[in-house]
Amino acid sequence: MSKVFVIPDVHLKPWIFDKAEELLSQNEYDKIVCLGDLVDDWDQEKNLGLYKETFDALERFINRHPNFLLCYGNHDVSYIWGARESGYSDYARPVVCEGLSKLEKIIPAGNIAYIHRLDNVLFSHAGLTEVFVSHFLPDFSGDIDDLLEKINGFRRDELWCDASPIWARPQDGRIEMYPKGYLQVVGHTPVLKTDYFGEVVTVDNFSTYRNGDPIGDQRFIWVDTVSKQWGFADGDRAPKKLLDPKMDIRNDRYSRA
Repeated sequence: MSKVFVIPDVHLKPWIFDKAEELLSQNEYDKIVCLGDLVDDWDQEKNLGLYKETFDALERFINRHPNFLLCYGNHDVSYIWGARESGYSDYARPVVCEGLSKLEKIIPAGNIAYIHRLDNVLFSHAGLTEVFVSHFLPDFSGDIDDLLEKINGFRRDELWCDASPIWARPQDGRIEMYPKGYLQVVGHTPVLKTDYFGEVVTVDNFSTYRNGDPIGDQRFIWVDTVSKQWGFADGDRAPKKLLDPKMDIRNDRYSRA
């Protein structure tokens, strides 16, 4: 494994796959990883056409790119579990559940999960934290792949909490990530631009304000899973400096209910 193309949180933006396609046609990548949150956006609770269009666009994208991996996001599994939160749409639930069920059939086993490890990099919606592992698996003694297999088997009782891989917010630099030595690539918390601190790359830069204006710079990145280096897929180099923990990192549009 080496070079991976990353698709940040989608949030009912089917055009994100067209934009990704333009860059994918310019270079070859070993894998493509989407960090989830396919659904829900400001004031779109009854726009069933947009929900369906998003799933249809993703299905077409997967058919063109069988090397695709998906991470579940909190907005995705909230429909599977009936776990209401801000932005959740009872009206759209049948469409979302049908769309996710279809994805689970067309994406090969193992390619849809909460956390994926590719060499020295972990990909998840929000990040794997030390406090989550120590709380739910305090006596675990296996290797990293055994650990991830257990976590990927978790459900609502373990994952619907602030420290989980679908809810954590490590962007302020105060949360210890787990395990040490791995680069983690996460979305979930909207940022002005993709950047990194320590060993976390935070990429939710396609989210918008309520009026539809973009919060972030809407750029894709690639990650070398062996060297743990990363860069922008449009050709610019990644910044050399670490992310300033005091920078303006936006809270997620929705809070956990």
